[in-house]
Amino acid sequence: MNAVLPVSPGCAALSAVDVLNRECFCISLDQAALARALDSELGRPGLATMVRERCPYLFASQPVFVSAAQLARMGEVVRAIESVVALPAYRERVLATAPSVARLGTSGPKGVFFGYDFHLDPGHLGLIEINTNAGGAMLNAVLARAHRACCAAMGSMEPTLASVAYFEQRMVAMFRQEWHLAGRGRPLASIAIVDQTPEQQYLYPEFLLFQQLFERHGVRAAIADPAALEWRNGTLWHGDLAIDLVYNRLTDFYLEQAASGALREAFVQQGVVLTPHPRAHALYADKRRLALFSNASQLQALGVPEATQQILVEHVPRTELVDAADAQRLWDARRGLFFKQVAGFGSRAAYRGDKLTKRV
Repeated sequence: MNAVLPVSPGCAALSAVDVLNRECFCISLDQAALARALDSELGRPGLATMVRERCPYLFASQPVFVSAAQLARMGEVVRAIESVVALPAYRERVLATAPSVARLGTSGPKGVFFGYDFHLDPGHLGLIEINTNAGGAMLNAVLARAHRACCAAMGSMEPTLASVAYFEQRMVAMFRQEWHLAGRGRPLASIAIVDQTPEQQYLYPEFLLFQQLFERHGVRAAIADPAALEWRNGTLWHGDLAIDLVYNRLTDFYLEQAASGALREAFVQQGVVLTPHPRAHALYADKRRLALFSNASQLQALGVPEATQQILVEHVPRTELVDAADAQRLWDARRGLFFKQVAGFGSRAAYRGDKLTKRV
């Protein structure tokens, strides 16, 4: 039999969330409803099969519960990051050592789908990464249509069809806002969703969903490898489609690879609106920024208010840049550390120190 244990008021919300995550299975994923939602979203069968075969672990069967207090704290951390990034001293310092392409676009588009990755422990949360081209938004919109609750109490937590439709409208509005922030006066007419070999990408199903979303809202959309783009006569082309805006899913963050040449030239010449762009990556997502955000003395030198410093130092795990001179010290302490590559991403982004050997 289960016992209800008394908890102190300060821990009540967190304890309730822990109990829900351990014992509540009232909200589950209706796989049949998910398959129908995927196929109906695309307008033809096949997407559900693609997701099942290519990425069977994309959707969890049950949700993870997060307390209101944790969500509020995450919001405080995000606002603290935003306030630091807005400081002229921070921008001057960061962009001085960034590739030249990141110093373009001092005004205009802000970026889309920023992701703040938090690690949650009982009583504490830590910001472990910022991503300026996070995937998953459209997949979550489809997922919201396939949640199933088995009791009235949990039913109130389910997203409604109206809320999902509103979320999709907000996504389209965000891209249109990027277009207008770039100073374009006419309506947005075309978008290219760009990634290297897109058909081979793990989240290719989401590219198809975004393409369909844009088309439903009157914007022509293509999915393209950057090498398939052509910069010609002041316009970026994909085949016979003139591209207004590129939804950038590349991990070539500074457009340095040869395949990105046409896109880079179009961006430099202001012939296309690119979002997210290199400047956003340099300001937010370069992993070296975590070393700054977690260092009180560096934040103080930039003029960051003390209250903001406290939020960041408490919630951004202490991060340091690896130097060859520190090799032995870091090796000896590796079991309590995670190591991240500056340019790593996805499964190549982090290594547990206790799993490292001399050959890794």
